[in-house]
Amino acid sequence: MTRINAAMARIDAARTQIDDAHAAQLEEIAAANADMPGEEAQDGAASARVIALVDAHEKLREEVAETIGQIDILIEELEE
Repeated sequence: MTRINAAMARIDAARTQIDDAHAAQLEEIAAANADMPGEEAQDGAASARVIALVDAHEKLREEVAETIGQIDILIEELEE
């Protein structure tokens, strides 16, 4: 397996982890909102979704930045 293939495999694994974490967050939000009555549940669900999206976005941004850094290092090594 080449370094590029290994880097791509790590990117795919990171994307899978992000997807799994996002799904788990959505399940937690749904479970928390199941106990809320009527309109309060809708408002709470909307707020929780926004928070979950912000959190997921930040985690994704961090992982993408880290992965890009790793790819840059691999490219530099290949160019040497």
